[in-house]
Amino acid sequence: MLAAERGAAPNTLAAYRRDLEGAEELLGPLCSASKSDVATLAAKWADLAPSSVARKSSALRQFFGFLVDEGMRKDDPSPTLPRPAARRPLPKILGHGEVETLFERAELEAETRGPLAIRMLALLELLYGSGLRASELVALPLSAVPRDAPFLTVTGKGSQQRMVPVSRRAQAALARWLEVRGSESAFLFPSRKKHITRIRLFQMVKELAARAGLDPAKVSPHVLRHAFATHLLEGGADLRVLQTLLGHADIATTQIYTHVDSARLVALVNERHPLAGRASRR
Repeated sequence: MLAAERGAAPNTLAAYRRDLEGAEELLGPLCSASKSDVATLAAKWADLAPSSVARKSSALRQFFGFLVDEGMRKDDPSPTLPRPAARRPLPKILGHGEVETLFERAELEAETRGPLAIRMLALLELLYGSGLRASELVALPLSAVPRDAPFLTVTGKGSQQRMVPVSRRAQAALARWLEVRGSESAFLFPSRKKHITRIRLFQMVKELAARAGLDPAKVSPHVLRHAFATHLLEGGADLRVLQTLLGHADIATTQIYTHVDSARLVALVNERHPLAGRASRR
């Protein structure tokens, strides 16, 4: 149902499968689990983070609803599932200087290290310049590369397509990559089997960060996506436009960046205000 009716992505299906199988290990067959059985999950999940409990509860809630809709159960035991108040954490971001340092290293390597370094620069330009998710980026088909218009056609979560603008820098990096790509694959960033994986992209970005003298723990493909969003917002981008660029189904997901910007403004006042350096007097 998730795949056929909702168009859920493979990673989403895999996550739901893991959560449902984990619950079945604790309760036995979910089709016959009683309300009292389901209520015991709160204690069994006590050591998990609230966000993890919320995700697992959501998976079970939807599964039990599916069983009732399909006539496989007469009752829905999901009201006894825990409902933790999960707070959305502020995203990690990079400062402008850190982004510049990362790009300086990537550009230097692209001039001296050959095709793989040129590929790395193209990947980096699309992560930070277009705000793509790692899964969207690695799976880009060759046909998505713009020819006349500076846009990529991206298939995001739920198989939803959107048009993403490509900067002149990213277009130049892509053109360099296409010149040395040397593959008949249908994917823009091919590997021996299919296309490079999210995990490999994660590793490549962290390795580049280390070579650039940055803390690899602070840098990842998703952090670059956050930096794209935050820096656009700082530059005056409209929140609705940002929602479209990021491919968020709900504007509430995009609104997290307003909190990041607010935190930056408070820090700016504390650091740069004329009275910031003066000791307070009683």
